Amino acid sequence: MSNTSSRSTLVLAALGIVYGDIGTSPLYAFKEAFAAEHGLSVSPDHVLVTLSALFWAITLIISIKYVWVVLRHDNDGEGGVLALTALAHRACSTRPRLAAAVIVLGVFAAALFYGDAIITPAISVLSAIEGVAVAAPSLSNWVLPVTIGILVGLFIVQRYGTGRVGGSFGPITLLWFLTLAALGVHSIWQTPEVLAALDPRYALQFAANQPYTAFVLLSAVFLALTGGEALYADMGHFGAWPVRFAWYGLVCPALLLNYFGQGALVIRDPSAASNPFYALAPEWFLWPLVGLAAAATVIASQATISGAYSITLQASRLGYLPRIRLRHTSDTERGQIYVPAVNWLMLVGVILLVLAFGSSGALAAAYGIAVSGTMIVTTILTGVIAALRVSPPWRLLAFLAAVVIVECLFFASNAMKFMHGGWFPIALGALIFLMLTTWRHGSALVANERRRMDLPLQSCSLIVSDELPRVAGTAVYLNSDPGHIPSALLHGLKHFKVLHERVLFVHIELLEIPYAAPGQRVVAKPLGRGMHDVRVRFGFREEPNLPAALRHLDASYGVSNDIGVTYVVARSVIANGPGGLTHWRAALFGAMSRQADDPGSYFSLPPNQVVELGTRVLL
Repeated sequence: MSNTSSRSTLVLAALGIVYGDIGTSPLYAFKEAFAAEHGLSVSPDHVLVTLSALFWAITLIISIKYVWVVLRHDNDGEGGVLALTALAHRACSTRPRLAAAVIVLGVFAAALFYGDAIITPAISVLSAIEGVAVAAPSLSNWVLPVTIGILVGLFIVQRYGTGRVGGSFGPITLLWFLTLAALGVHSIWQTPEVLAALDPRYALQFAANQPYTAFVLLSAVFLALTGGEALYADMGHFGAWPVRFAWYGLVCPALLLNYFGQGALVIRDPSAASNPFYALAPEWFLWPLVGLAAAATVIASQATISGAYSITLQASRLGYLPRIRLRHTSDTERGQIYVPAVNWLMLVGVILLVLAFGSSGALAAAYGIAVSGTMIVTTILTGVIAALRVSPPWRLLAFLAAVVIVECLFFASNAMKFMHGGWFPIALGALIFLMLTTWRHGSALVANERRRMDLPLQSCSLIVSDELPRVAGTAVYLNSDPGHIPSALLHGLKHFKVLHERVLFVHIELLEIPYAAPGQRVVAKPLGRGMHDVRVRFGFREEPNLPAALRHLDASYGVSNDIGVTYVVARSVIANGPGGLTHWRAALFGAMSRQADDPGSYFSLPPNQVVELGTRVLL
């Protein structure tokens, strides 16, 4: 495949994954400005005010901040608030207090992102299927069942991978954005005076004359920005270039044309404000538009689902979650993954939300708080990186300061809906934040406990005397720290006073390429007295199979087949004690550790040849 063809494929797939969320905001964002709770009457002046605020919010927050500035900051190709947190933490490593604050902010923002990831599929699909009630009011009772059926189907197909799903969704999303643009242009052509809203003075003068009404209006305007954080989190699936090209080349123009088209329609016909998106369509096109909107909102859900996978993987790598079972679904793109546990937990949460709130209008009250909070943290972390790594930083810092002020206003406006559903993403975010920090702190305590008894790998020959009994066979010790003797060996010597005639300390490395070359699969170095330091490498696309990899060693290592090989795995047994965690947090850490993917199954070890040696750790 040529480079041009490959890039075109990535852009099309990025349309189907990255921009589904923000791309379906026209279904509900503009009409919410004229809902009763926002206090705006339907008038030409108020239409222009709303469009002016929408245009400049999208330009400032999405076009400039996210697509132009934030996408430049990736962590080995990965995006999202946790990737940004890791970059900021490295940038301020010499400032311990600032580094600690960065970690707390980043982890809490990541926790809030899960709230967005669950709400987005619910509100997106509901808002589209509610078009059925517009086209045929007698079918309104079918809105919830059809919505749930579509959501179940969406989560089922995730196993095929974001690349394949995106490739399927990309053409539909392309058609969606072209339709948005066409409907908008047709309406703007009839009422071109709506383009006066490009002047920011409409929004600024309204804010000066009616500050409270403008403040309340911000929560509706913000709905046009939801999907911005998912855009950054999904960058790792495709890279920055396809994401940036798709936004400037198609997505942004199409969105703005449709918003202005809806505004032009409402100026001509104020009664259309109840559902201006569907009112844009001619009668013959209404049912096809409902079908296309349903498909587009399914795709919108994909953006946050994929983002949740990426955030989960990053949290696991950074030590905030236990080892998770995931599948890499592409040979060429490292970020394209599928996380089964996250997939099914999200499906349950989304269905419960649909049943509890029942309509997109009710869910709109719960939307916004989590996203705006995450956006604020992203801006702050970008500012930290700019202050410490960009030279000179003043222009960028001045821009980010202006952005964070606007985002704080959005957050405050959304916070007014706290008692009407806004509590949900905050409560969910607080729960996930507690889990993330508990695992991080508990893991550090376990590591400290193990480190107390660690010995350098070079001292192996000193602790194994000639008088120590040796038994036939090979013992393979999984070693997470390649520079030290595994604690499982020390426990075995302490209790059994015996050692296998051949001992392999195996450290497993996951590479940045899809498949490890056969010649690089296994590297072994003798340590003396029948002991060896072994490094085994797997590509990110491979399912780790340790026994098969060890067969690359010659017969002298005794692992050419599974006969006579014992795999020894260390496991920490968590108990409550004066170790630094409260009783209930120690119990939570223990429960999370029991859910971690078993190393035996993760590395394809023969079940009847695995020995686990536990270390009792007081937390």
